Amino acid sequence: MTSIILSNPQGLLALEQRLAQDLAWLDLPAKGWVPAGMVNGQPLLEVAIVGAGMAGLAAAAALGNLGMVARVFDSAPEGFEGPWATTARMETLRSPKQLTGPALGLAALTFRAWYEAQFGTDAWNDLDKIPRLLWMDYLRWYRRAMKIDVRNEHVVTNIVPFADYVELQMRTPSRTLSVYARRVVLATGRAGLGGASVPEFIQSASRERWAHSSDPLDYSMLSGRRVGVVGAGASAMDSAGTALENGAARVDVLIRRSDIPRINKAKGAGNPGFIQGYVDLPDEWKWRIRHYINAQQVPPPRASVLRVTRHAHAHFHLGSPVLRVIDQGQTLRVETPRTNFELDFLILSTGFVIDWHSRPEYATIAPHLRVWGDRYTPTEGVDDRELLDSPDLGPSFEFQEKHKGELPGLSRIHCFCYPATLTHGTVSGDIPAISDGATRLSQGIASLLYGENIQEHYAQLLAFDDPEVFGDEWRVAG
Repeated sequence: MTSIILSNPQGLLALEQRLAQDLAWLDLPAKGWVPAGMVNGQPLLEVAIVGAGMAGLAAAAALGNLGMVARVFDSAPEGFEGPWATTARMETLRSPKQLTGPALGLAALTFRAWYEAQFGTDAWNDLDKIPRLLWMDYLRWYRRAMKIDVRNEHVVTNIVPFADYVELQMRTPSRTLSVYARRVVLATGRAGLGGASVPEFIQSASRERWAHSSDPLDYSMLSGRRVGVVGAGASAMDSAGTALENGAARVDVLIRRSDIPRINKAKGAGNPGFIQGYVDLPDEWKWRIRHYINAQQVPPPRASVLRVTRHAHAHFHLGSPVLRVIDQGQTLRVETPRTNFELDFLILSTGFVIDWHSRPEYATIAPHLRVWGDRYTPTEGVDDRELLDSPDLGPSFEFQEKHKGELPGLSRIHCFCYPATLTHGTVSGDIPAISDGATRLSQGIASLLYGENIQEHYAQLLAFDDPEVFGDEWRVAG
């Protein structure tokens, strides 16, 4: 998948020169200060980040600005990290174009600066929402402009914490290897601690006749076929719209609720006070806020719904939860309280779950992780599985042990992906506050790395002998 608009290299070069000047004026990045280390004959990384999507890039840049070296590992080929150029199917982002995203307070690092440098101010003023593939082009540039060290096609197979470091066992196309880091950051996205939520009603059907909306899928294979989409959120509308645009004969959208959610309640909390203050709220307030937003659900963008309804052979069915799916060989019989459907293919836009045990790379740490279900007994929303399973994190996004002392080093792993939301708020995955989250993460890790190496830093203090006064600046009286 390629860039959707040709860029102006000269304008981009000028922007990169401006960014370099801004960083120089701010004296960034800071000089390195973390003591070197070795483990098993290998250099000990200061910070290893798993995931080179937006969150991973922002975290790496924020850490680098504070003088810490971060190396990023991603399973995808270069330029295809995250969902934007692979499994995402929206035409444009939901977020308003002016949000500064992962820019970390640097004006020259914003999407707007990148866009205007290539296409001009008039084009920016005419732009409505950011096209999805153009956002991916921006992130590719961000990685290059901030000189982020990303190792692609590295699949993490196990994470093993020790008292003084963490081992990442990985597989590449050519070999297996282990790397060692003082700290590890999981920037693994919306499904970062689990995967797709797959309802029981589909589990006995042939995998050839259904997919989750987060699965890689060639939608051209739906041409001429009857397609069902389960769900009413953004991904459901995007999946339905993509199927229709690829020639589906008919698309039925099966919606459990009697109406589609209308108001994005999460936007009602989008202010600096909430971003900075949520993390310090009492447990009951955190739970109340997050459960309310979960229960109300986030509506699909208006443009995404219109993308579907402009097709005459798209049909919405409200109050139609799927009761049963029968695999009939070549077709699926999908039963709902209102009617039954004969479908050739079913797409499940049923969200994600936190499921440590479904991911082999978490096999070592999963039994020891403390979650909110261990921490808090709610008085409302007692059946909110997402919140109960959310990790109970420390102030620097670090995991905590369920039983103290059973897995030393677990707190060296930091959760900078969506499941951190209950503890820290929406600062670890969404565009609006990703810079705030990356700043909080990097400052916290800086504090931890300094504290755990205090003896070396104190020795450096004692050994420091760079004089500022030489004794020849005065004469002693008398």
